[in-house]
Amino acid sequence: MPSLRSLPLPDPGVPDVRSGFRFLLWLELSQWRGQLTAAMWGLLHMAAVASFPAGVGIAVQAVVDRSGTRLALAGGLMLLLGALTAVGDTMLHRTAVTNWIFAAARVQQLLARKTVELGSVLTRRVAAGEVVAVSTGDVEKIGWFVEALARFTSALLATVGVAIAMLVYQPELGVLVAAAVPVLALAVLPLLPAATRRADLQREKAGRATELASDTVAGLRVLRGIGGEELFLDRYRRASQQVRTAAVHSARMWALISAVQVILPGLLLVGVAWRGARLALDGRISVGELVTVYGSVVFLMLPLQNFAEIAMAWSFSRPSAKRAARVLGLSRSQARPAPVGSGDVVTAGSEAGTDARTDTMAVSSGPGSRLPRSALPDSALPDSKVLAPDVAASVPGPLPAAVPGKVTTDVTADVTAHSARAAGQHPAAPDPATPTGDLFDPETGLRAPAGLLTAVVCGDPDAAGRLADRLGGHATDATGDAPSVTLGGQALDALALPAARAAVLVQDKDPVLLSGTLAELLDVPRSGAVPPEAALTAAQCGDVLESLVQSMAASSADGAPDPMQATITERGRSLSGGQRQRLALARSLVADPQVLVLDEPTSAVDAHTEARIARGLKEIRAHRTTVVFTSSPLVLDRADQVVFVADGTAVAVGDHHDLLRGNPEYRAVVTREGEAGSGPSAAAEAASAPPPAPTPAPAVRGGLSMEESA
Repeated sequence: MPSLRSLPLPDPGVPDVRSGFRFLLWLELSQWRGQLTAAMWGLLHMAAVASFPAGVGIAVQAVVDRSGTRLALAGGLMLLLGALTAVGDTMLHRTAVTNWIFAAARVQQLLARKTVELGSVLTRRVAAGEVVAVSTGDVEKIGWFVEALARFTSALLATVGVAIAMLVYQPELGVLVAAAVPVLALAVLPLLPAATRRADLQREKAGRATELASDTVAGLRVLRGIGGEELFLDRYRRASQQVRTAAVHSARMWALISAVQVILPGLLLVGVAWRGARLALDGRISVGELVTVYGSVVFLMLPLQNFAEIAMAWSFSRPSAKRAARVLGLSRSQARPAPVGSGDVVTAGSEAGTDARTDTMAVSSGPGSRLPRSALPDSALPDSKVLAPDVAASVPGPLPAAVPGKVTTDVTADVTAHSARAAGQHPAAPDPATPTGDLFDPETGLRAPAGLLTAVVCGDPDAAGRLADRLGGHATDATGDAPSVTLGGQALDALALPAARAAVLVQDKDPVLLSGTLAELLDVPRSGAVPPEAALTAAQCGDVLESLVQSMAASSADGAPDPMQATITERGRSLSGGQRQRLALARSLVADPQVLVLDEPTSAVDAHTEARIARGLKEIRAHRTTVVFTSSPLVLDRADQVVFVADGTAVAVGDHHDLLRGNPEYRAVVTREGEAGSGPSAAAEAASAPPPAPTPAPAVRGGLSMEESA
């Protein structure tokens, strides 16, 4: 049996996630040696306890017969059985707990591996509260069933053995016991479905309360700013009371099950004692035999408890295993790779593309069904470059199916870096064999040329997020029917996961910052071409460093503290939204991927800072492919090309100013026509205005820059 020192497992294996039952069966078979060892120790323990009444019966009969020899032999037998009971019980507990820990650790490693594999897409497919519940409560219930099964096996064998022995030893009482044992074992089964439903309801309400608490803590600073603490506190009180009510409702059913487990065996014990006493008074059995039968019936209470426990464990673990299997079943589908080549990044289904030396930005006008190319006559876009309808046909090879998931720069990058540091290694540079070239999405027709800055304009934020996910090499739809995004002609979802992550990095609109120092935050897998200082400068993090230095100076007597050693709290809650956004951008720039996809990277900063970030992004990402989803004229003006996405299809590509003058739909999205204080002329003036001259970092006030303290 493996030792606990071998945890974590080098390889937790490939689980069978076709159903909850198959997942539990896979767990059992994965550690069959430990289960067999626990069952053998349990059988030794049960056999020793079951044999003890025979020794007591022999001793009592020896006293009745005044036989000192038999009394001494009975005493020695009971002493031996006592020693075997202690050894068996101790080793059973040791092996059973080891099995529980190994099962729980295996499931947690599988969940951690799946979380790293899918990144932030996991919480888009499964609610955050559900993920927390699976990784905590469900893991405990699954481990409970795994370790309880070995004890149930030994209890079942011991019960069958005692029933057969009593039929042989005392047939009249043995028949009564053999007939009653199945009834006692199955009596609680009709009550288990109702108990399971109540327990699932309690778990569901607890998951909702956990998610509400997590959201409240994450938005505490905002709640304080608008005075909403009491409102959310009252919501959490109501949610917690619902959990309490559901827990009491569930406990009543389990109390009824426990009562049945006490009452029915008690009735059997009374019946056996009464019938045995009558037989002893009639002289049909001896006093020693009566004591032996009575003791054996008392012993049966022990394995019957294991029968009830395994039924409870199965009722709890089956839905837990089903939920865990559903989470673990989310994976990247392997598609047939296409030939590697260079070319533009294109989105399938749209007719826009970007060329390999340009920065591309995309704009989408709104959600809805795909807008056919024929629905937009060329005359509607006089000054914009419209792609040919056969642009998607230029992609070599078949278009394989994509799968749910996404490459992200938030949690996955930090987890990889922390794992490497834990192993005493520095994050490795990307594999030079990773394909390069144009990024193309056959679903929307979007093409981002290699080495250019492409701006994508999307009027619908959700559509922009989904498109950003696709450009990361993954689809967020459950069908997986959409063709894969290609990089240099090779399908991204056909690549190995490390190669795909080295090739394309997607930064969410709301990136996550893990706790640790600033140096640890920027210690991510990278090419080494972009030092952290350059990335921080390009992301305009000067005021962030100043605020970190001030906070360190206030808590330390040492002079001139190093801002790279400043502590970033969990999710960066000690920073403003703009500061978090800029630090996340610096982390993405340090990684220096071949293709960087940014979803609204400047939405939380002021216009002056945004202009400087756009200039810094253009300079630091020179000769690298960059795709920015934005509607900011300051960023769009810096792009090598702008792609306009309408109703899920890239319909126009061109210069920002040309699209602004010649495409009414694009102009409506970028200038927000119809809103107060906005209009085509204002937007055109903002876009055509020269970028502001470099200015000192904004003044820091209370840890927030002036732009974010408002």
